[in-house]
Amino acid sequence: MRILALVPGGIGDQILFFPTLDDLKRSYPDAQIDVIVEPRAKGAYRVCKFFHDKSLQLIAFDFKDRNGLADWGNLLGIMRDREYEAVLSLGQRPSVGLLLWLTGIPQRIGYAGIGSPFLTNPVSLKTEQYAAQMYHDLLQGFGITTPCPELAVTLLKEDIQWAEQEQKKLGIQESGYVIVHGGSSQMALSKGLDKIYPAASWQKIIQDLQQRQPQLPVVVIQGPEDEALITQLVQSNPNLKLTVPADIGKLAAMIAGANLMLCTDSAPMHLAVAVQTYTIALFGPTDPQKLLPANDKFIGIKSPTGKMGDISPKMVLDKVWGS
Repeated sequence: MRILALVPGGIGDQILFFPTLDDLKRSYPDAQIDVIVEPRAKGAYRVCKFFHDKSLQLIAFDFKDRNGLADWGNLLGIMRDREYEAVLSLGQRPSVGLLLWLTGIPQRIGYAGIGSPFLTNPVSLKTEQYAAQMYHDLLQGFGITTPCPELAVTLLKEDIQWAEQEQKKLGIQESGYVIVHGGSSQMALSKGLDKIYPAASWQKIIQDLQQRQPQLPVVVIQGPEDEALITQLVQSNPNLKLTVPADIGKLAAMIAGANLMLCTDSAPMHLAVAVQTYTIALFGPTDPQKLLPANDKFIGIKSPTGKMGDISPKMVLDKVWGS
């Protein structure tokens, strides 16, 4: 069986889709699954087990670009030529149903709405729940009604070895470490989403951690889009340790080794959930209940005003120390 999945969005969206892939492969173990993914998010599949066993292939298409008719025509041609038997889409625009209908794929699964007449198996959209569960609901279109699996990723041996060497390089002993990710994606910035916690507030939190637990190193993650924030943190605190993972696999392995993850609503947050690292995540305009599973290991702190800067360091430290 050949199955196609349209998964627009960033790295975090792909990771949240992994439980759906797990159950789809469990129900159709011999199926070849292709995923249409935006170029910026392809790296997420480094930590997807099905990508490495070749039972899943990626097709790059930039849904956010200003695509013309020729671009959509090329995508439609690819979808028709590969003779898929079923397609499911996370896209919620009315045009998605029309696109799926034009492919001629017999079984077309998507969320019920304006485009429903073009779908063979529309599924109710329940936006109030955890996003991974919302994506997993699409499997009802296949008649799959099993509970949504927990978020999980597969770490390559080379990424685990890199993280171990990185910890030695940073002088981290068996005491463990706290890892901090304070940045956000360029896509969020371009949309005007407030997802970056102020450097001054991070500094107060880090200083408190170092004063109370001087033997527990604090490691900050520098991504490709948050150099300015990290520079401020390191300049104000020379004792901070800095890690710059080259890809998502190494990032996940580094997070997996931490005692605690402090972060904003971001792709690294979903990785922390997937590797079961105790996590405290800060949320501005977004809703923790939709982006974190109901589990005491993963705590979301919601801004009282919707602005990240209005989350006080005390609110975060109270959660850290359990007061």
